[in-house]
Amino acid sequence: MSESAVSSPVSIDVDGETTVSGLLTLPHEADWLYVLAHGAGAGMHHPFLDRLAGILAARRIGTLRYQFPFMEAGRRRPDPPGRAVAAVRAAVRAASRLVPGLAVVAGGKSFGARMTSTAQAEEPLPGVRALVCVGFPLHPPGRPGRERATHLSRIRVPMLLLQGTRDRLADLAELRPVVQDSGGRVTLHVVEGGDHGFGVLKRSGRTAADVLDELGDTIRTWIDEGQAVPPRTR
Repeated sequence: MSESAVSSPVSIDVDGETTVSGLLTLPHEADWLYVLAHGAGAGMHHPFLDRLAGILAARRIGTLRYQFPFMEAGRRRPDPPGRAVAAVRAAVRAASRLVPGLAVVAGGKSFGARMTSTAQAEEPLPGVRALVCVGFPLHPPGRPGRERATHLSRIRVPMLLLQGTRDRLADLAELRPVVQDSGGRVTLHVVEGGDHGFGVLKRSGRTAADVLDELGDTIRTWIDEGQAVPPRTR
């Protein structure tokens, strides 16, 4: 974690009956906040998300991580979409309350990316300027298809997809047509040799730190180039 960043636990009210934990990591000179949802198999404290939050903090991007209700309750089965979407919306509301002066992007890792994009497709998330999806789960392992991406066509804010070439949940031959059909709203960044967790083989000559730096640099550059600003506001 960046030495200049401060992490604070927060509590997020989902629906008046369910409360989930969150963790706000805020570098002192932050100019953006990334509302970052976890995947289906591990919560917001997964080492990958810890390291990603630190990498982003070093690039002046704060993060608000949070638990989905199933993870907060210690269950293995992910929440149904409606419940997960409610958690996404609650986290975005919390972000605007906790750091009202920062520009916001939303998204997450795998399941978190899919549920955030689903929320945005159903009804725009207030104040969210763009989506950043880290390892979008396009299809089940070994079953290439595009059905899980049909909702992306209804999203009008810019999207950044970060995908590994060895990701068994996102065959690039299936993903690239989705990007091409987006009318320029979707940017795809491919991490050479990365699997679904962005792990790389030793023979690649790259380390986990190298990959995280690539992810952090890509997100920061994409934002700085103005891609996180919806076309109508440019």
